[in-house]
Amino acid sequence: MSQGNLIRPYGDTTGDGMVQVSFTLPMKHSKVADGAALQLANKMGMEPAMVVHSKPMGDDFTFFVVYGQVNHLVDVDKVQVVERDFPLLTPKEANAVIKETLRRPLVVVGACIGTDAHTVGIDAILNIKGFAGEKGLEYYKEIEVVNLGAQVSVPSLVEAAVTRRADAVLVSQVVTQRDAHLLNTREMSAAFREAYPAGERPLLVAGGPRFDESMTTELGVDRIFGRGTTPAEVASYLVHRTTAKEPAA
Repeated sequence: MSQGNLIRPYGDTTGDGMVQVSFTLPMKHSKVADGAALQLANKMGMEPAMVVHSKPMGDDFTFFVVYGQVNHLVDVDKVQVVERDFPLLTPKEANAVIKETLRRPLVVVGACIGTDAHTVGIDAILNIKGFAGEKGLEYYKEIEVVNLGAQVSVPSLVEAAVTRRADAVLVSQVVTQRDAHLLNTREMSAAFREAYPAGERPLLVAGGPRFDESMTTELGVDRIFGRGTTPAEVASYLVHRTTAKEPAA
């Protein structure tokens, strides 16, 4: 149902408030477990609700899909997101800006830090194969990419950035148990603050599917990219920020 910018979820008919959620409970698969799932759904504001799927996940866990109705409204005017505030460039355009403005390659150091061994994210942005039909940063003639890979310690990342005179450091974090991605990112930003004089550190960019893009200040980084980010978006941001620092003479 729409009242100005107030909207309600859509299921079978407009504004009926129907939603579908999935979750796991630490219970053996049984009718009692189904009842517990319905109780949880009711406490979440779903009523009426029904368990449309339940499946044992090992001996002591059950996975559920619950379908039901909610009465909550969403005020679209109060939604806050991080919008792209820089132009989206093609590789040719990005190379031209770097060559004209920096007059040297833009150096990017990337890694998965801590115990995170999942390089799919960082490779999708850096490797020439890229992601979603777009070439990675290695494809850009005016970008020098240093991909350190997985399980890189923060001191090693800082050392590489200093040695290679990095303009930007990209960190991918996929492992999120016990907020490891947040702890690692805070440790990294603190280390770079200590290693560089004020105003001289490279751009710090964090990315991963569980990051909140609005947490840049809290985590001490310049930009956060979430799921679905493409190489062109990252390249365009880096070009926008780094070339603005050094206008052509």
